[in-house]
Amino acid sequence: MTLLSKTDQEAVTAAINDVERETDAELVTVLTAQSDNYSYIPLLWAGILALLVPGIANYFGNWFGADMLMLVQWGTFILLSLLFRVPGINTRLIPRQVRYWRASNLARRQFLEQNLHHTEGSTGMLIFVSEAERYVEILVDQGIANVLDNSVWEGIVADFTAKVRQGQTRQGFIDCIAACGQLLKEHVPATHERNELPDHLVILP
Repeated sequence: MTLLSKTDQEAVTAAINDVERETDAELVTVLTAQSDNYSYIPLLWAGILALLVPGIANYFGNWFGADMLMLVQWGTFILLSLLFRVPGINTRLIPRQVRYWRASNLARRQFLEQNLHHTEGSTGMLIFVSEAERYVEILVDQGIANVLDNSVWEGIVADFTAKVRQGQTRQGFIDCIAACGQLLKEHVPATHERNELPDHLVILP
């Protein structure tokens, strides 16, 4: 998984600049490779499967003595713990609800950390993407929520999410910013020149 290149980031910045010239909204874009390291997931699954070893051994016959069975059980736990740390496997072991909850939680923390709740007129907007979770969320402050119902972002988010799944994160950002811009220009038009927050794409480590 590769995050956006410098050229891609500059294209996102240009798209934000184009929108903010015609609206009072303050757009911030945040991209992360993964919303959590899920370090407990490999241990959890390895532990569950290792606990099944004695039952499996007894079902198919008394394969091992007690001492050997314990060694096999510990070996199974260690082997699976290492195997399940492989990124491609790790992600598949995490329930979707857990992945989305972690990504959504990080999005809300970023809304606060990027000071989107302190803009003039409460017109902050966050476009958040977590690539590993294939998760996209748009969060807006009260000044935008008062004039645009949250349902208007659903189609934009769905389109962006599809592009993230296809590995088209750069194009997804540009299309999402443009689509949001059309709504913002109509409902939150520019009243004066302002630029309270950075326009560059924020990439989390």
